[in-house]
Amino acid sequence: MTLFTAVSDSARQLFLLLKCINFAQKAQVRITQEGLRFTVEESRVIQGTAFLESALFTSYSYTRLTGRPAEGHADDEDDENDQDDADDDTVVFQISLTALLETLQIFGFTEGKDRSVNRDSAYGGITGSLARGGSAAFENRVLGMPSVCRLSYAAKGEPLCIVLEEAGVMTTCEMVTYEPEDQDEIPLQRDALAQKIIMRSNWLFDAINELASTSPSRLTIAASPSAPYFVLSSNGPLGSAAVEFSKDQQLLETFYVPKRTVNTYKYSLVKAASRAMQLASKVSIRGDEQGVLSLQFMVEVGEGRVSFMDFRFVPFLPEEGEEEDTGNDNEDGSR
Repeated sequence: MTLFTAVSDSARQLFLLLKCINFAQKAQVRITQEGLRFTVEESRVIQGTAFLESALFTSYSYTRLTGRPAEGHADDEDDENDQDDADDDTVVFQISLTALLETLQIFGFTEGKDRSVNRDSAYGGITGSLARGGSAAFENRVLGMPSVCRLSYAAKGEPLCIVLEEAGVMTTCEMVTYEPEDQDEIPLQRDALAQKIIMRSNWLFDAINELASTSPSRLTIAASPSAPYFVLSSNGPLGSAAVEFSKDQQLLETFYVPKRTVNTYKYSLVKAASRAMQLASKVSIRGDEQGVLSLQFMVEVGEGRVSFMDFRFVPFLPEEGEEEDTGNDNEDGSR
């Protein structure tokens, strides 16, 4: 009995979503009846998760390890039981994310289609149709010819089978799966949030890019209930810069900051979320009292469907005797 099967009418759609977390070679895959969860991390200071809900697929079937089949989402009356044996009902393994992305674009979908690639970016920044955010990146004229993708996983330890079909041509790939590693989630204290700000994702992307002119190593995020309300700043060998956001509701859709907070992160790690910033329509910027930063992106994939991604970052802690520079004095590039 096959544990999991799913069919997508667009392999390129899956490619674009998973490419957003392509900052590590391996991804941990968690299969549940709600969907697929791909998680990557680097040195336990950054963690990226892409959640592909079952609704993104034209068909989705998952047979629980307890033996009860499930199609799509669980019934309400089963929720309590599902919570109790969630660990028993979950399939977890590791795969090569690099190999998976190469497989999904085996029919020639490249980042040169309908847009240019910023080769200077360490994480391959993109412009053009895929940089406009929202559902524009998932329009048929951008995605090209439909390519059906069938995923299946027979049993624990078996390969992940991927069948791709386009214009009558079919290819089958079997990807080796590995035992999952202990991968603790970077904890975000949701009941002790120090800030929660929701805004258009492309505005965050523009701000991060503006700060790149100083070749910064660190990014400082300051939020306050009084002006200046929300400031991103950086310092580097080429100088310092800051981008300030006003509290206008048309700019910051949600603004919850009970008291002033200032935290610093490694700039290159936050930059790793650039693809998600470009594809998403909205971003929820959350931080807890320990300084852990969460960037949760909502990506519109067309036909009223959405996908979510979450990036978490551990704050930079200065060594003893080292003064942390908030970089709030320079407000060049303010909004």
